[in-house]
Amino acid sequence: MTDQPPVQTTVPFGAAVRTWFGISLQTFGGPAGQIAVMQRALVDERRWIGQRRFLHALNYCTLLPGPEAQQLATYVGWLLHGTAGGLVAGGLFVLPGVVALLALSAVYVAFGTTTAITAVFTGLAAAVLAIVVQAVIRVAGRALASRALVVLAVASFLALAVFGVPFPVVVALAGVAGWALGRWRPAALPQKVAADGADAGPPPVISDDVLHHEAPTARRTVRVLLVGLVAWGLPIAAVGVLTGAHSVFTEQALFFSGAAVVTFGGAYAVLAYVAQQAVAVYGWLSPGEMVRGLALAETTPGPLVMVVQFVAFLGAYRAPGDLDPWVAAVLASLLVTWVTFVPSFLFVLLGAPYMEQLRGNRSLSAALTGITAAVVGVIANLGVYFAVHTLFSGVVEVDRGPLSLELPDLTTLRPVPLVIAAVAAVLLFRLRWSVLRTLGVAALLGLVAGLVGLPVG
Repeated sequence: MTDQPPVQTTVPFGAAVRTWFGISLQTFGGPAGQIAVMQRALVDERRWIGQRRFLHALNYCTLLPGPEAQQLATYVGWLLHGTAGGLVAGGLFVLPGVVALLALSAVYVAFGTTTAITAVFTGLAAAVLAIVVQAVIRVAGRALASRALVVLAVASFLALAVFGVPFPVVVALAGVAGWALGRWRPAALPQKVAADGADAGPPPVISDDVLHHEAPTARRTVRVLLVGLVAWGLPIAAVGVLTGAHSVFTEQALFFSGAAVVTFGGAYAVLAYVAQQAVAVYGWLSPGEMVRGLALAETTPGPLVMVVQFVAFLGAYRAPGDLDPWVAAVLASLLVTWVTFVPSFLFVLLGAPYMEQLRGNRSLSAALTGITAAVVGVIANLGVYFAVHTLFSGVVEVDRGPLSLELPDLTTLRPVPLVIAAVAAVLLFRLRWSVLRTLGVAALLGLVAGLVGLPVG
């Protein structure tokens, strides 16, 4: 994307490409597992990057909107081989998931109403409830290190679940609150040391203490920004001109472009926002289908935010305009994937040279701490939303003044998903099974329930 001096490295580009492709096939189980895969492959085994540099890159990517694991791959690829390395590393990170979820979306549309497929998706959706609870606990354990942060998390949950405050507003206010606490009450934001930074073994190829060869310049910044904005905006403008301002393609392109810049806190956080808009505002799919889409994304490699591809596929299939429904669905899913991930590349390639020279900025760290605390409440709200629409077949809406609640109709409790969710919780929390293995068992239990005639629809 830019003219830049060559990056001195002893890692052959071909070897890096093969390594990134191998990593992409192991990226199951969400960002924690994906980051662990890169830690093992890049830091522990190959020594291409040191521990401190790896953590510095991770901290920056956590600050950005978008999938932090994919952005971390892009950052490290940039460190090794410049812009080309970043594009290859980040692109390969998502490619297997794009292909797999596109195929699974087609299977769902073609066969989703059959008893067997419905039963399998019922099992998967029930397991997702336990997975979301696990995510809440993990993020809370890392993020809520003081009473002020607990209050911020609870306030974020209530703002979303009870008062219906839009997700981007909650994220923005959390960042401001974190910044304010860091400025006037720094003791409320305890600093945790993630690792001592010590490395065992031979020196890494990219030293922890040496800055990247590509220095931040105004010329480079303008070039990267222009190329990135054109790559991001041109497809949106094209579908707007060709299909009209109110077509499903234009609506999805604009909506998911906006979502891409407010996805702080990872996929689980943004899914609450996506579910609210895609279901209640645009009507692209039902609440239950949103849960099934997340279940599918959990079973494929790559970022969990790839569930937006499933949302786009269903929405365009049902409102194809003048196109064949299958053609419309495929085009929409690829378009939404493009507008979702191009910003991730842009943010990393634009900011990485600056972050190489900005270490330990307290204002940024304080704002990120506030956002991370709020993410606990955001994910908890997502869990409640999924539980209501998975465990119950009916809901009661309460809209009184500032209150905006969606409560379950207790008489419509669905026993099969409840039992499967409980089994999934035992497998995850007591037996410590992997997410993928747990999903497999849940799918099998759902299928058995459907075959013996239990209600799974």
